[in-house]
Amino acid sequence: MKIGILSDSHLKGDYTKEVIDLLKAKQSEYLVHAGDLCIEKNLELLENSGLKYVAVFGNNDRSLFSLETKYNIKTEPYYFKIKDIKFKLMHLPYYMTPDSDVVIFGHTHMFECEYKNKTLFINPGEVCAREKPLIECVQLEIKENEYIITRYFKNSKNIKFEKEEYIYER
Repeated sequence: MKIGILSDSHLKGDYTKEVIDLLKAKQSEYLVHAGDLCIEKNLELLENSGLKYVAVFGNNDRSLFSLETKYNIKTEPYYFKIKDIKFKLMHLPYYMTPDSDVVIFGHTHMFECEYKNKTLFINPGEVCAREKPLIECVQLEIKENEYIITRYFKNSKNIKFEKEEYIYER
């Protein structure tokens, strides 16, 4: 199972589309957005991706609250399951308890992945290239005995994404 993870799109709909297209090309089956979508266009891009998706409201998403019933956007922390894996999704890293198999968060604009006490913590970094000149996202591949996290990143001026891979035994 492959899950595309992104966060902190802010006002960059063009970057959001680029990241979603990349994650689809890498055969992601699901998309998860960890908040700060900021504009309806970013929700439309998730909706029109053709993939199952979920997003949470970030601290800059007040203007999107009225769209909660139109799109699959939830209040944090949001718990859900894909197959037999339990996820916790949030924007602000305030609920960092290991009460799920995978905890996904955003807000800091910094990529992080750590596996401790049988919980995988992931922050995909930022789509918007605001804190640093990088457009970032993550693909999480869940296999029977391992998690494979592939971080994709590129300078906003470059054409091609680079990648780094992290593997944890489950």
